[in-house]
Amino acid sequence: MGELVSITINGMQMQASKGSLLIDKLLDENIHIPHFCYHQALGKDGNCRMCMVEIEGQKRPQIACDTPVKDGMIVRTKGENIEKVRRDILELELINHPIDCPTCDQAGECKLQDYYMESGFYESRINLEAKNHARKRVDLGSNVMLDQERCVLCTRCVRFCSTITKTHELGVISRADHSVIGTFPGKPLNNPYAMNVIDLCPVGALTNKDFRFKQRVWFLETFDAICSGCSKGCNIYVDHRKEKYKDDQIFRFRPRVNKNINGWFMCDEGRLSHHNENENRFEDIIVEKSKTDITTAIASIFKELTTSKKTLLLLSANLSYEEMLNLKNLASKLNLDISGYSPNTIDENFADDYLRKSDKTSNRASFKELNIDDTKEFFEEKLNNSSLVLIIDNNYFDTNIKLLENKKIISFFTHNCATIEHSNISIALASFYEKSGTYINCDGIKQKVVSKMNKNYPKKNITTIIEDLKSLIEKGTI
Repeated sequence: MGELVSITINGMQMQASKGSLLIDKLLDENIHIPHFCYHQALGKDGNCRMCMVEIEGQKRPQIACDTPVKDGMIVRTKGENIEKVRRDILELELINHPIDCPTCDQAGECKLQDYYMESGFYESRINLEAKNHARKRVDLGSNVMLDQERCVLCTRCVRFCSTITKTHELGVISRADHSVIGTFPGKPLNNPYAMNVIDLCPVGALTNKDFRFKQRVWFLETFDAICSGCSKGCNIYVDHRKEKYKDDQIFRFRPRVNKNINGWFMCDEGRLSHHNENENRFEDIIVEKSKTDITTAIASIFKELTTSKKTLLLLSANLSYEEMLNLKNLASKLNLDISGYSPNTIDENFADDYLRKSDKTSNRASFKELNIDDTKEFFEEKLNNSSLVLIIDNNYFDTNIKLLENKKIISFFTHNCATIEHSNISIALASFYEKSGTYINCDGIKQKVVSKMNKNYPKKNITTIIEDLKSLIEKGTI
C-alpha cells in the first residue's frame, strides 16, 4: 500500500492511497458511481464517461476511472450539475438501444436498466424509426450469444480477450454509431475462459447460451460456494430455484470475487459443471441387488463390519474436511485401513498457468492435514489384504473393477457408476452442493460452504450415516 492521504467524498473525510484511481476508492467504500467500461480486473479505459464526478478546483467534471487520488482532494458524486452531465451521457447510450427489456436475459441484472431508472427521463427524444440496427442472436462460440444492438461498447469483453486470456478473438468493427463488437473472420470465441465475458458485459449484449431463457433472475435464490471442478477452489455463486411441484435445481454458476484465489473469474468447464448436479444421479438404497430403506442398509453395513476380518476404507478427495475427519475417527474405532488413493482424478491436460489445476478434486489437501495416506503403495498393500472394501464416492474402481474380485463391496455414491453394479450394498449420498462443509484448496486456503439447497428427497449425508453406525456400534459387540 502506498502513502495514505486524506480526501473528502460527498462531505465525508477518508483515507486513500496516493496515486490510486479515484473510482477504486468509490467502489471499495460502496459509494454509488455509474460506470460501464471500468472493471477492477481490466483497469481503466475511459470510453463510456459515465463515472463523471465533480472535483473542487477543476473547471469541468472528471472521470473517476482516470483520476489519481491526491492529498486534500474534495470530490462530489452527487448534485444537480453532475447528475445532469451523467444523464446526458446516458441519453447518448440509449439513442440506438433497442427496447428489449421484456425479452432480454439480462433484465434484472442490467446496469443500463438500473441507471436508466435512476435517471428519471422516461421519454425518448429520438424517432424510433431512425435508430441504427445491427445483428441480433450472433453465436460467437463457447456458449456466448451476442446481440450487437444492445452493446454500449464498453469493450470489457475485448480487453478481457486481449489482456487476460491473450487470445484476441474479439474486436470493435466499423466506426462511429455503427460500431459493433464481433469476432475476426474465421476465428470464433474459443478459449477455456470465454464465458467470463458474459459476466463482464454490463448490459444484455453478451448472454449465456446455456442459461438463456431458462429463468428470470429475480426468481432465483443464491448462496456462496466454491467450484468443485479442481483443487483451485474458485469462489462462485450458486443460483438455484425450487419451482412448485419440482425439486430444487441449480441453473447456473457465476464467479464470485476472491482476490486471493480466483480474482474475478472462473473457467468455462467449472461454470458448466452445475449440470452434473442433476444428471445421472444415483438415488437408491440397494442391498444385495434389492432396493430397501436406509435403516436396513445401515444394519447390513454393521453386520458386514462385525464379520469381516480386514476392511479397507477408500475416500474421495471431494469429501469435506468434516466428513473425512468423521470417517477417519470411524476407521480408528473399528481398526479399518483408510486410503485416499485416486489417480484417476489427475489430468495434466486440464491444467494451465492461470486458474485450472491438474488435480480435479476440491479437497485433496485435507488428506495431508488429516494424515490420510493416498499413495499407490499403501493402497495396493491394504487392498490385497482386505476382504471388505468401503468406497466413499471414489470411482477409481470403475475402470479397475477386477481388483475387487472375491471381495465384499459397500459403496456410497452421488452419481451412477460401474462400481455400484458390483456392490453388495449401495447408498445414495448428498452431492457437493447439497451439503455444507470445509474444503482446503491447492494453496492451503480453507473455505467453508454452507448449502441452501431445498431438496424434496434429500440424499443421506455420509456424516449422518456414520453417526447411525456409531450408535449401533455402541450398542453392539465391537
